[in-house]
Amino acid sequence: MIVSLDGDEALHDAIRNIPNAFAKLREGVMHLRSINPHYLITARTVIHRLNYRNWPAIINAARDMGIDQVSFLPADVSSHAFNRQQAWEVMKQTEILIPEHELPELQAVINDLITNYKNDFDTGFIAESQSKIQEIYNYYAAFYGHNPFPYKKCNAPWVSAVIEADGDIKPCFFMNSIGNIADTELATALNSKQSIGFRKNLDTSGHPTCTKCVCSLNLSPLTSLA
Repeated sequence: MIVSLDGDEALHDAIRNIPNAFAKLREGVMHLRSINPHYLITARTVIHRLNYRNWPAIINAARDMGIDQVSFLPADVSSHAFNRQQAWEVMKQTEILIPEHELPELQAVINDLITNYKNDFDTGFIAESQSKIQEIYNYYAAFYGHNPFPYKKCNAPWVSAVIEADGDIKPCFFMNSIGNIADTELATALNSKQSIGFRKNLDTSGHPTCTKCVCSLNLSPLTSLA
């Protein structure tokens, strides 16, 4: 199971704008542990302007809560994902994007993580490698032209599909809908002329959504799904 963790208790509640959200999350983790102590639980944290300074506290909070692993991503500010009716305008993006003048502070936080949490990288408690964590800095720096957006090796549109809560079917979480299960069977939508053409012509190295994507899936052909 993957749960969302935005900060330590005070910051998590503030970002979620829900009183006691952190306590409820902790209660849920403890309940799962009471049922099955070995059930794998990962905390996923989106790092952004509001919480990057809280990064070490997030790691400590996950450990104290009994989480098995914690994973980090930068914030998606440019796609239609997360039920957005339209992509965020610049003003909304700046609420989440780490400002250019704060990039050195972000780098300092990452440097401290790499130094002070080495054991958590080595044991896999932090899911990403040190180089992947550095790419979070590179992602935000790319918005200001300091470097290209980090390359993502991804085959998600060819090996998976997303069904949203409203029934929309997408090649991946960040792409546009190719149908809706309310009026189209999943297999029909995935194998329609439109969907096959999309997959044939998709170049993830140049597609504007893929270029700025914050996550990736690269499933090996040898992966067993049984």
